[in-house]
Amino acid sequence: MTNEQHIKNLSVPCGKIDIVLDTDAYNEIDDQFAIAYLLKNKEKLNTVALYAAPFYNNNSNGPADGMEKSYDEILMLLKLASEEKPVFKGADRYLPDEKTPVVSAAALDLAEKARGYSPENPLYVVAIGAITNVASAILIEPAVKENTVVVWLGGHGRHYHDTAEFNMKQDVAAARVVMGSGVPFVQLPCMGVVSAFSVSKQELEYWFIAKNPLSDYLARNTIKEAESYAHGRAWTRVIWDVTAVAWLLNDNNRFMYSRIIGTALPDYDCRYESENTDVSMCYVYNIKRDELLNNLISVLNS
Repeated sequence: MTNEQHIKNLSVPCGKIDIVLDTDAYNEIDDQFAIAYLLKNKEKLNTVALYAAPFYNNNSNGPADGMEKSYDEILMLLKLASEEKPVFKGADRYLPDEKTPVVSAAALDLAEKARGYSPENPLYVVAIGAITNVASAILIEPAVKENTVVVWLGGHGRHYHDTAEFNMKQDVAAARVVMGSGVPFVQLPCMGVVSAFSVSKQELEYWFIAKNPLSDYLARNTIKEAESYAHGRAWTRVIWDVTAVAWLLNDNNRFMYSRIIGTALPDYDCRYESENTDVSMCYVYNIKRDELLNNLISVLNS
């Protein structure tokens, strides 16, 4: 890929595009919003597959269990949305090192699909969990880094004090593989950037509940999760993953601002290494919260 094409692929795409979504859908409540938002934007976004990503927290007993639960959650969301899409199980563990892929149905499918695209007509990979499946596909098939654009919700802002964000810290090796591969890469950092995209209980109740089965499920699921830890206090809930899908729809910066900068890999001590100005990436640095939330409401309730 030429440098000119690489830079071009870091811009918001024009026209209708093909997408795969890599998601740890059972991890928390925001992946479900992102899946619904993606499926509802059919005019521009053609979803060709969804991949279940591993995760390990209080909602799973290990990465494999997290992946399996995410697979089931994806299927449930597709049913609620009255959609049928190919869904593939992903990695059951994180990368053992930066050279060894975790072979899975998801990684193999991405590797195969990438061969059918080109730098001029790339496949867009939206990743909203640990990026193990995408890294594995790159290690399996070099065409992935030439023929795709990776949009990842992961890490924290460059100005933040560490990189110990959930998606990134679970599999630092995978993050380093993807970010260091030369694939056109878009980062939506969590704390300090996407953390602005929050929603309140009152907004969820007013705009989503009883509108349709999908919107109702999303709102009630979010309220239930937030009130499990709010204990009667006021709260807002960040719905992080929507922003990764929204970048693909960000014509004329209507939802967010980004800039082209040098890539900085995360190290294993929860810091970013020095910026490599020879390898460019797209870095989102500001979210227009109200504009994006209003669009999300309109799309999900249409």
